[in-house]
Amino acid sequence: LLFLWSITVSIFGIGGVLGSAGSRYLTVKYGKKKCLLCNNLLMIVAASIMGCSKIARSFEMILIGRFMCGISAGLCVPLHHQYVGEISPRKLRGFANSTCSFFWSLGKAVGQISGQRELLGSQSLWPMLMASCGLPALVQLVTLPFFPESPPYLLMHKGDQEGYKKAIRQLWGEGHHQAEIDDIMKEKATMKNTKILSVLELMKEPAFRWQLYMIVILTATVQLCGINAV
Repeated sequence: LLFLWSITVSIFGIGGVLGSAGSRYLTVKYGKKKCLLCNNLLMIVAASIMGCSKIARSFEMILIGRFMCGISAGLCVPLHHQYVGEISPRKLRGFANSTCSFFWSLGKAVGQISGQRELLGSQSLWPMLMASCGLPALVQLVTLPFFPESPPYLLMHKGDQEGYKKAIRQLWGEGHHQAEIDDIMKEKATMKNTKILSVLELMKEPAFRWQLYMIVILTATVQLCGINAV
């Protein structure tokens, strides 16, 4: 039982690694909006599987659901940050990106509170708690079709200037947005002369050594500071 419990907990992280590893390929090939929509479907399926596990008397369904949730979360983290940042005007971009971290923390807090025995953590209601992760995915699945694809993706990867201009007008109105357009064009020009590095090449590149040290130390500190225990 202890082994199965450990696997159930850790399999979420395994799915997360696989999801985040495939995020770049999927976003370049299909676009951020389509990936987010498909990701929401994946999360809803995972939530349904976990929610039905008690009725089916199957702990394997919890394992499968947790694994699928991990893949969905691994895809969502880079996708969400990129999409929110790219559809925001420059003056609001920092604020928009900071909301991602705020809602991640809020979600963890809501999950901890909802998991109390007095609420959804009881013997009869815990399947609803496990299935609750599908609710935010359902909200985004319903609302996201009303948003356009990321303007930088349309211009830089698809070369769709008309679609790009239409998305800009839909997101930011009819005002003058030349500064944002210039930023995207500069980024496009830079990408043509920039080699995309693999993870192994990135670790071997001396120019990024100190940035990698900082990221590793920061991530390790977050994991060791007790936040998971809290």
